[in-house]
Amino acid sequence: MSTSQGHQGRQGHPKRWLILGVICLAQLTVLLDNTVLNVAIPSLTRELHAATSDIQWMINAYSLVQSGLLLTAGSAADRYGRKKMLIAGLALFGIGSLAAGLSHSTGQLIAARAGMGIGGALLVTTTLAVAMQIFTPEEQPRAIGIWSAVNALGFATGPLIGGFLLGHFWWGSMFLVNIPVAALALVAVVALVPESKNPRGDRPDLFGALLSTVGMAAVVFAIISGPLHGWTSPRVLATAAVAVLVLGAFARWESRVEEPMLDLHFFRDRRFTGAVAGAVLLSFGMTGSLFLLTQHLQFVLGYEPLEAGLRTAPLALTVVLLNFTGVAAEWSTRLGTPVSIALGMVLMAAGLVTIAEIDTNGYAGTLLGLLLIGAGCAIANPAMAHAIMSAIPPEKAGVGAGINGTLAEFGNGLGVAVLGAVLSSSVASGASLSSGLGAGQLVGAVAVLAGGFVAAGLLRRAERVAV
Repeated sequence: MSTSQGHQGRQGHPKRWLILGVICLAQLTVLLDNTVLNVAIPSLTRELHAATSDIQWMINAYSLVQSGLLLTAGSAADRYGRKKMLIAGLALFGIGSLAAGLSHSTGQLIAARAGMGIGGALLVTTTLAVAMQIFTPEEQPRAIGIWSAVNALGFATGPLIGGFLLGHFWWGSMFLVNIPVAALALVAVVALVPESKNPRGDRPDLFGALLSTVGMAAVVFAIISGPLHGWTSPRVLATAAVAVLVLGAFARWESRVEEPMLDLHFFRDRRFTGAVAGAVLLSFGMTGSLFLLTQHLQFVLGYEPLEAGLRTAPLALTVVLLNFTGVAAEWSTRLGTPVSIALGMVLMAAGLVTIAEIDTNGYAGTLLGLLLIGAGCAIANPAMAHAIMSAIPPEKAGVGAGINGTLAEFGNGLGVAVLGAVLSSSVASGASLSSGLGAGQLVGAVAVLAGGFVAAGLLRRAERVAV
């Protein structure tokens, strides 16, 4: 960031709220696509004659590439310019969507999804980094709250949009619908978003980028493969071993290289380590529990997929309402980051317990649980993201956003794998499906609660040291 951009950062960009709308539109294209695809699985199976393994690769090709590249994408944004990388991300995502929509075979669709993953990695990191650059420190919590609310909006509206498109058009329309949105966001980014980058222009850490990409992709692949092939299968153990060795080599390389992609000194900051621990456990508990919730709504309560999607919407709508109105940011400012994170996680854990324990044969208990989870998410998620981003120097905002995204991906994959395993073992030991789902929700609640208190404790200690 140049000196003029530094002054702009302190005063706030004059068009910052409009720019936030633009980057949220860019973010929404990525989020909608991920949730929409789940609705299309029956159509893809039928029309492309896709096997179960093909379907898994259609979903996983995207997440493997995106999660593997998040740190590298964030580092590239800091070095070459966040606006440039945002434009590149939208262009790649649009081209990948076109290729996916026009695919005639499962192989073509899997390759297109991998290409979209590259664009997705650039978008996830640059949108948050740009938000940190254009707002004053006082406005950042509210801006991050709105950015987080868009994530919830994508989660809620994706299945509904997917259901509508599949009801009226062929499956490829779900990818082609991304193109006008990406094109609109691209024009707006070119016209409105200011360029910002690290003034030192660190030399690219190409070996570090390679190690982080291979290591993170191996972690996610091992987590994805575990439930299907067994956690002790040669495939999972070999991939996990590769992940450990490569990430160990990455940490060693980053500690020795002169201009590292990821400065390991960040981990000495209690604010950073607290927020990191909380973020992993939060996404672990939440994503795993929501994975179980969709099964609870369909297999226990008997709803159709689209109806089940509609009935999870109160969670996202609560997040959107509290973040877009600024209520959650106001609470966070009054309570302080540690208390906000602890309160948010307690509300989320209470919601998960409510879904597991109250009125398991009807929707009322589920609705109450979803509202509690939504309120907790609205408070805890932005506070956690802000804690991570504010613990990192502004010139490294892209790397910070990459870390934030990587943690979420890691927690998401682990949550689905571990809570899915809790469900499978409960049912295998003779418990009913409803009891197994409830047991999984309670494990998720414990993880969320632990994350809240670990993060809050470390952040509180960091604040005391700073004073």
